[in-house]
Amino acid sequence: MTSVIFIHGMFVTPLCWSGWIDRFNTRGILCEAPAWPHHEGVPAELRAQHPNAALGRLTLDELFAHFEAIVKKQPSPPVLIGHSMGGLIVQTLINRGLGARGVAIDSAPAKGVTVLRWSMLRSNLPILFGSGPVLLSESQWRYAFDNTSTPDEVHAHYDKQLVPESKLVGRGALGAKIDWERAHAPLLFVGGGADHIIPHAVNEANVKKYAHAGSRVDYKLFDGRTHYTILDGKGWEEVCDFVGDWITAA
Repeated sequence: MTSVIFIHGMFVTPLCWSGWIDRFNTRGILCEAPAWPHHEGVPAELRAQHPNAALGRLTLDELFAHFEAIVKKQPSPPVLIGHSMGGLIVQTLINRGLGARGVAIDSAPAKGVTVLRWSMLRSNLPILFGSGPVLLSESQWRYAFDNTSTPDEVHAHYDKQLVPESKLVGRGALGAKIDWERAHAPLLFVGGGADHIIPHAVNEANVKKYAHAGSRVDYKLFDGRTHYTILDGKGWEEVCDFVGDWITAA
C-alpha cells in the first residue's frame, strides 16, 4: 500500500493538506502530514502568539533534520510530497536517499538555480531583511500566494491558513545544496503558470539541473495556477488527482 508524508511550506500549517488527505484516503493511500516545529495548532491562535521568539530562530537545516528523522522512522520508504519550501525539503531528502518517490509542488529552488523574476523578489521581500518571525499582511498574502482570487476568497484563505514564519527558513534556501548528479528516486515537479513566488521558469530550471541519466525527473505545468495551487478554487482537485496518479503508477 502506498504511504505518503506531506510537507507543508512557509506561512501555513498541515491544514493546507486536508483536502488532499481526504482525497488520497479514498484511493487507499495512507497519509501523514507532520507540522513544522512551532507550527502545531490553529492558525488564528498561532497568529495571536506573534511574535514568537522560538519560531524566529527556526532554520531550514533544522527542518531537514526534523523530517529526515520522521522519514527514517517509517516501516518502509514513503512517498514524499512537499509544497513550496516543503518541495525543497522533499528534494533534499530524496537526494539523501530517503523516500520511494518525491513530488515537489511550486518548489523553492536550491542553490545553483539562478532564475529570478520580479514577482519572486517582491513576494520574498518580507523575509529578506531583519530578524525574528514575520507575519504577512493580507495584501502581501494575496500577491504572493493567491493572486488570481477575489478579495473575499483571499480574506477567507488568509484567515484559515496564514501563520507567522521564520525569516531564517526562507533565507536558508540560498545555501541549500543538491548533488544534481547523484542517482535518486523518481521526482515529479509541479508548477503553476500564475505563481508569483516560484514562477514556472524557476521550476523548469530546477528540473534541468538534475543530471543523472538513469534517474527519472518529470515536470507538469498547470496554466493559470497560483502558488496556492494545492488549495485554490481553480481546481486543486485536478492537481491532486494528477499527483495521485503519478505516485501510484507502476
